[in-house]
Amino acid sequence: MSDPEATLNPAQIREAGLDDWRQVLGRIKARFRTGDFATGLKLVNLIGESAEQANHHPDVSLSYTDVIVALASHDVDGITSRDIDLAQQISAHAKTLGVEADVHGITQVELGLDTATGDGSRLGEFYAALLGGEIRNGEPVDPSGQVPTVWWQGPGAGERDEFSLPAQEFEQRWHLDVWVPHDEGERRMQAALDAGGTLVSDKAAPSYWVIEDADGNRACICTPLDR
Repeated sequence: MSDPEATLNPAQIREAGLDDWRQVLGRIKARFRTGDFATGLKLVNLIGESAEQANHHPDVSLSYTDVIVALASHDVDGITSRDIDLAQQISAHAKTLGVEADVHGITQVELGLDTATGDGSRLGEFYAALLGGEIRNGEPVDPSGQVPTVWWQGPGAGERDEFSLPAQEFEQRWHLDVWVPHDEGERRMQAALDAGGTLVSDKAAPSYWVIEDADGNRACICTPLDR
């Protein structure tokens, strides 16, 4: 992990010893339970100082009770040792302030839309405008992180692979992909089942589980494992 330009695979990231951090999609994220705004602001200021010194800047969200931090090396479109180093510094700052991390609270949501052909590029500009984002790699993305990323799939995509799902009684065009850490998938799924959900398929686990609510609306709980 000495080459700062080399991207790391999920196993290398898990082996880096980042107890406070988890990989979710193409970033590593941490959620620090600061408990009050003043403590959160202190942590953000310390993060800013370390980021400036490293010339490597994370995405930071400050609320009354939490500071959420996400790291990636955008120049190589992946996670590198630069992200690992800065994550370790941020965890040290949180420890100094007596702030604990909540790895169970780390989540990233995507919206999946069934399209006529599976190619949603013709719809991208519309959803970028609607959501206040921009087009990146053919998909509408909000750089400020206020709304989920939108991606496309063809109708009945699941029927064309080994993870085919039972037919639904009604057409569902939109579904949620709820991304969680590698060690959170089963716990999150069980919480949803305990809250009235039903398991539709675990054929692709631990990459993802398909669940549905009491009305039959489906969603996927996704992790970085086996991808």
